[in-house]
Amino acid sequence: MKTTKAKTTSKPKMASGAGKSVKSKKVTTIKSGPSVEDIRAKAQEIYNERMARGEHGTAEGDWHKAEQFFKSAKK
Repeated sequence: MKTTKAKTTSKPKMASGAGKSVKSKKVTTIKSGPSVEDIRAKAQEIYNERMARGEHGTAEGDWHKAEQFFKSAKK
């Protein structure tokens, strides 16, 4: 069985800016929230302070307080 290659044709390339108007693109930055590592570090700080005061609490509570800290810092 004989195989043949399909011929591809390409469009001729135009010189940069030839025949087209060039528009600049706006670059927008998206502010993302804190990383998991940031929240973890803040939760650890909250835990350490809570233990130093002898207060009861949970890891989940510390995590939620850390998330709230970053949410309030955004405003």
